[in-house]
Amino acid sequence: MSKQRTALEAFRSLPPIKPRELVGLWAGHGIPSGHPFDGVLKNLGWFGKRFMPDLRADALLFRSGERRLMAINPAWIPLGLTLHFYRLGRMPIARNLFSAIKRRLCAAGPVASIKTMEFGGVESAAMIYDDQPIVDHFRRIDQQRVMGAMTIRGDERIYFFELERVDERSKPGNR
Repeated sequence: MSKQRTALEAFRSLPPIKPRELVGLWAGHGIPSGHPFDGVLKNLGWFGKRFMPDLRADALLFRSGERRLMAINPAWIPLGLTLHFYRLGRMPIARNLFSAIKRRLCAAGPVASIKTMEFGGVESAAMIYDDQPIVDHFRRIDQQRVMGAMTIRGDERIYFFELERVDERSKPGNR
């Protein structure tokens, strides 16, 4: 069985989650499944996601120094090129280049919306990117963790990830 199929079955076995249950700061990590983005976000210093009470979201939070987080605007990311040249995204040179330019990619505010959507026959929370053909679907693992399935319109592969709730009192600084 392929890693993609195994990860999809694990995702589908989990119960749904409501959009409001996602509100807060979440630390993330990828789940290896054979997707081109496996290892890329980690290499670039991805922290996770932040979901606001108004159901808007910082879709891509990256570490910026020891204790700061920076929200990146995904509209600036050339998705087609990124999918095609994904191997570069795992290299140290990509991390160094991203570090040098990420301040120019900073989001002016939330860049995605959260709502309930159907995926695999189940309605659950999903995050829809404003300016990219991307939807992140979520399912509950437990009270502190969710599994995500990132879909890109026109690409049958799914990027899987896990988010763990961060205690708001000890969260790193913002932007």
